[in-house]
Amino acid sequence: MTNLSKESVDYFGLNIPFMQCIGLQPEHFSAELTRTRLPWRADLTNSRGDIHGGTLMSALDLTLSASARAKDPSTSMATIDMATHFLAPATGNVVFEARCLRMGKSIAFCEGRALDEEGNILVTATATFKIIWPRPDQATS
Repeated sequence: MTNLSKESVDYFGLNIPFMQCIGLQPEHFSAELTRTRLPWRADLTNSRGDIHGGTLMSALDLTLSASARAKDPSTSMATIDMATHFLAPATGNVVFEARCLRMGKSIAFCEGRALDEEGNILVTATATFKIIWPRPDQATS
């Protein structure tokens, strides 16, 4: 089963087919807060009917890296490290929020969380990203 539509989703300036496949929805992109949303679907669940942890981690990875990119959208991010703590099962729709704590010349540090629709924290995460700056010959005018 695929969830890809004919039109690609804009993930804060990027086309990311895997995020489109899981149904992640971009909501807010700023240097202060980045937010995405994942509607519950049966094909994203584990044997208990909760959204699979790997799906949650993937959505957090995108949201965390986007929070760093919000500081400079010309950049790309490569995940170096991500620590994830699962506090409660995701049994419904999930909102992901992330902030970039510090962006240096080569490394960005971010933190985020996954929340249920009532605002309860389901997952927390921190991540470190290598900043990939555009090459001068790739600069857009």
